[in-house]
Amino acid sequence: MNDSIPLLGPDDHEYWMKQALREAGRAAEEGEVPVGAVIVHNSMVIGRGYNRTEGLGDATAHAEILAIGAASETLGDWRLEDCTFYVTLEPCAMCAGAIVQARVPLLVYGAPDPKAGACGTLYNIVDDPRLNHRVEVISGVLQEESAGLLKEFFSRLREIGD
Repeated sequence: MNDSIPLLGPDDHEYWMKQALREAGRAAEEGEVPVGAVIVHNSMVIGRGYNRTEGLGDATAHAEILAIGAASETLGDWRLEDCTFYVTLEPCAMCAGAIVQARVPLLVYGAPDPKAGACGTLYNIVDDPRLNHRVEVISGVLQEESAGLLKEFFSRLREIGD
């Protein structure tokens, strides 16, 4: 599939969020919490990631961290200054910090995370004036689809545990 289309408006955010939802689906297929991320630069996906904490046995293997690593490798730079970050679930404190450190200007996420969200729900790391960089945030893009994947995943886990 061709990921190259111009970023023009809200409909484009949905296009890219669908790419992140595909990554989240990959996580679910592997028994991971279904969170997916893509990073877009010049209308192309330059980094992808999905949760792999269980498979890699690594607490830092969140979708966002893996996508940042892939995007940095693609660009040959840790600064992601001209990129847009799409993720299906509001980033946690660790991931929000990494997004700030990577100098991402725009974060678009699907579902809020009332238990760990650090981009406006519990904390607002991405807009803390004490830090050296702030990130613009657009929330709620394909929120129902993003939340639905998580609900289905945890519902299945509860059924297995019964």
